[in-house]
Amino acid sequence: MGKNEFLTPKAIANRIKAKGLQKLRWYCQMCQKQCRDENGFKCHCMSESHQRQMQIFGQNPDRIVEGYSEEFEAGFLELMRRSHRFSRIAATVVYNEYIHDRHHVHMNSTRWATLTEFVKYLGRTGKCKVEETPKGWFITYIDRDSETLFKEKMKNKRIKLDMVDEERQEREIQKQIEIAASASVSSTNPLSNSEDNTTRKLNLEAAAAVGKVGFALGSSYKDNVTSNGSGNNGSSSTRLVFEELDKDNNNNNNNNNNRKIDKNGSKVSGNSALEELMREEEKVKEKMNRKDYWLCEGIIVKVMSKALADKGYYKQKGVVRKVIDKYVGEIEMLEKKHVLRVDQDELETVIPQIGGLVRIVNGAYRGSNARLLGVDTDKFCAQVKIEKGVYDGRVLNAIDYEDVCKLA
Repeated sequence: MGKNEFLTPKAIANRIKAKGLQKLRWYCQMCQKQCRDENGFKCHCMSESHQRQMQIFGQNPDRIVEGYSEEFEAGFLELMRRSHRFSRIAATVVYNEYIHDRHHVHMNSTRWATLTEFVKYLGRTGKCKVEETPKGWFITYIDRDSETLFKEKMKNKRIKLDMVDEERQEREIQKQIEIAASASVSSTNPLSNSEDNTTRKLNLEAAAAVGKVGFALGSSYKDNVTSNGSGNNGSSSTRLVFEELDKDNNNNNNNNNNRKIDKNGSKVSGNSALEELMREEEKVKEKMNRKDYWLCEGIIVKVMSKALADKGYYKQKGVVRKVIDKYVGEIEMLEKKHVLRVDQDELETVIPQIGGLVRIVNGAYRGSNARLLGVDTDKFCAQVKIEKGVYDGRVLNAIDYEDVCKLA
C-alpha cells in the first residue's frame, strides 16, 4: 500500500485538515488556493501557475481589486440580510460567520485592509447603521430591498387614502350639522311661520281684487297690514325682498370655502391629502421612467460631435431612424441624407417653434406626444400639453429642454 493512498491514516488526516479553515495569510486569492504553512505558501508563490495569474493581475490591478471588493461586500450584506436583518450585532460576529465558508472572498484581496475600515465604509454609504462602543463596532442592517420599499409605499398610500376618506366624512358631518341647526331654528319660531302664511294669503287676496298677483317674501306683519290698506284704495303694491336668499347664498359659499382645522389649530386645505397623493404618484412615475438613455425613433436631433466638424456634420440636424443598444442612434442627416452612427452623448435635443409637436423622451411622461405651448429661456424649460394617450390634455408647466424633442 502506498504512502498517501486514499484510506491511509495520513490521507484521512490530510482531508480532515483540508476541511477546516487555515490561516488567511497563507491563502492565495488569485489562484484560490489555501496553503497550510509558510513553506507551502512560499512554494506556491514560486510556481508557474501563480506567476501567470500575477501577470494577469499586473495588467489591471485596480479592476481586479475592485471586483473582489464588490464580491466581499455583496456576500457580507447578504449574510446580514438573511441572518441579522432586524438586529443590532457586533461586526466581528458577522465576519466570523462569513469566513466559515472556505471559498469566501478574503479581505486581504479587497481595498479594505481591516474590518474597521470596511465597517466605516458601510456607515458612510448608508448600507448599515454603525455604532462604536467600548465592546467594539456594532452594525444594524438597513433594509433597502425593493419588496420592502414597495410595501412601505403601499402602506403610506393607504394612510393617505384613509385621510381623504376622513376628510370627506367630516365635510358630510359638518353639512348635516348645519342642516340640523337651520331646521332647529325654523322649528323654534312657529308663530313667525304662521304669520308669514297669513301675510302671503292676504297679499294674494288684495292683489286678486285689482287683477294682479304679487308675492311678498320676508315682509313683516305690520308692512302687510299697510299694503292691504292701500290695496283697498286700488293702488296695491308688492315688495320683493331677497335678503334671506342672499344670506343663504353667502352661507353656502362660506361653507364651501371653509377649511378644516386640525388638532394643533393650523388650517389645512380640504384637498391637501388628494394633492399630496397626486404628487407622490408623480414622483413614482418620475423615478420609474427616468433613465440614462433617451434616444427613440422618429425624433429630430442635433449632432454636437466636434470630431465630425471636418465632414460638415457639426451642429447639423438629422432624424433618428434606428436605436442600437439604447445609447447609439442611426441618424439620417436632413441636408445631405447621409446616415451616421452617433452616441447619444454627442447628440442634443431640438426644440420646435411654439405650437409644434414634440415627444417627451425622459421623465414621468416618457414616450408621450405633446404640443409646445411656451418656452422659458431663463429656466431652460418648456410648457407642453400632452396629446392623445392616457394623459390627454394634461399641461406640464416646466419640463427641461433635455426631456422633450421635436418630432420628425
